[in-house]
Amino acid sequence: MPEVRSRRWLFAAISLLVAMMFATAVWAAPWWINGEVTIGPFGARHCFGGSCRPTGLSWVGGTDLWMRSAIATGAAGVIAMLTSLGVSAGLVARREPVLVAKMSLVTIACAIACAAYFVAKMPELQGTAIGAGMILFAAAIVIGSVTPLVVLRRHRRA
Repeated sequence: MPEVRSRRWLFAAISLLVAMMFATAVWAAPWWINGEVTIGPFGARHCFGGSCRPTGLSWVGGTDLWMRSAIATGAAGVIAMLTSLGVSAGLVARREPVLVAKMSLVTIACAIACAAYFVAKMPELQGTAIGAGMILFAAAIVIGSVTPLVVLRRHRRA
């Protein structure tokens, strides 16, 4: 595995960056911003007058399936974060993390499916803008596919 081994630290760093991007997109960064309200996969946050409080997504007016897709999107992001960490750890340990790379691609595919429905079926709210969480999630999906594909491609050649 000379190609991957010579750049294993680079690919390990990329996988670690992807894990951080998934974690930030799911837990910290809002997917939509509407005035003082931020909306993400695990709920919304109202910040009025300096005090912030978390709330659910039922006030948005989405269907039950949409609210379930929000939780599924968050869970898929967390699982993709964990598998990205596994790929990074395998590379740092000088192993060929083939199984974890396959798992990582499957979790990223699931994250795409869940997030696509979550974004497509978001109810129309006046004055809602896209937040950093959605952009980070999309970037993590694209960048997160690189390292597992490199590992699998190299394994296939060997």
